[in-house]
Amino acid sequence: MKIVMAYSGGLDTSVLLSWVKEKYQAEMIAFCANIGQGEELGGLAKKARKTGASKVYIEDLREEFARDFIFPMIQAGAIYENQYFLGTSIARPLIAKGLIEVARKEHADAFSHGATGKGNDQVRFELAAAALAPKLRVIAPWRDASFRAQFPGRAEMIRYCERKRIPVKATARKPYSMDRNLLHISYEAGILEDPWMDVSTPRHKAMYTLSVAPEDAPHRPEYVTLDFVRGNCVAVNGRTLSPLGVMETLNRLGGKHGIGRVDMVENRFVGMKSRGVYETPGGAILHFAHRQMESLTMDREVMHLRDSLIPRYAELVYYGFWFSPERRALQALVTESQRNVTGIVRVKLYKGNLIAAGRKSPVSLYNPHIATMEADPTQAYNQDDATGFIRLNALRLKVAAQARRA
Repeated sequence: MKIVMAYSGGLDTSVLLSWVKEKYQAEMIAFCANIGQGEELGGLAKKARKTGASKVYIEDLREEFARDFIFPMIQAGAIYENQYFLGTSIARPLIAKGLIEVARKEHADAFSHGATGKGNDQVRFELAAAALAPKLRVIAPWRDASFRAQFPGRAEMIRYCERKRIPVKATARKPYSMDRNLLHISYEAGILEDPWMDVSTPRHKAMYTLSVAPEDAPHRPEYVTLDFVRGNCVAVNGRTLSPLGVMETLNRLGGKHGIGRVDMVENRFVGMKSRGVYETPGGAILHFAHRQMESLTMDREVMHLRDSLIPRYAELVYYGFWFSPERRALQALVTESQRNVTGIVRVKLYKGNLIAAGRKSPVSLYNPHIATMEADPTQAYNQDDATGFIRLNALRLKVAAQARRA
């Protein structure tokens, strides 16, 4: 039997790779998607082979992640429950896609992942697999009662690694779990399970990775310009960049000014609430600037229609339906809505705040001659016309009021 394992090199996936190999007497192939984890990838291939993998694939998917996953989602304006920039959610379908491509190449019988039976990731991985490789078997150890009986906690996993001589760096007590990629880093579990705990205090400053605390940010604001073409950012501060370059540049700028920190209690797909803390410096800037560009260039009814679909689109991403036909259909509408979202936005970054500082476009729908409170030189708008407009819109309200008095 040949199994491809989604492998990160941490305690969980190190134990899982060895345990699955032993239980199924299988050849294990480790797969890791480089989607912006940074230094976490150091020594990963060597570690995987020592843990029992016969082959190791480490695929650099950062450009694809930015271009085909982050940017389309930004165009949709998607934020889950008005707070979460969907950093973990949008990464999972890409990881699953890469995993399945390796499984096909290796003619594997199954793939395995380390997502727990309480979380969203199990759903995201397996729904992606259902859409892309419906016949590929899934092995999810955390949903295996025998695995949970053997490893009720981290202490047992650490002892297992010591006994098997599996190289991991872990302690029995971990204050929280972390997950990092190009769009964000998330923190959850451990000490964060108390929603009353304030992790914005100096005491918890060391937890954060991508951004400084707003109070520690520079005392002078910094201006940043973003150039958009059809809803996609193509340049920052006048420098043309690829989608990956845009994200890396904005992450650096946003992190410097404490931009994009979110602390929220969210509703998981499996039915429970969970508390998560997120850093999304570049994504927060991009989302804000994109909206500013739309405000100048997008037709009102198109904007309102697209906006009405944001909660649905965000749910599809969060729940794991990225490869579903309904998400693809929504994306087609979003792409059409971005036809004229072209121009330049200027944003001021200051101590955790994003402040609009200007926007301009060659296809702007804003006409100062029509909007002016002074005399309209174009005579395009006759204020007398508003009388009939108001009367027609007020008619049903008057009829309803008369009916209530009857």
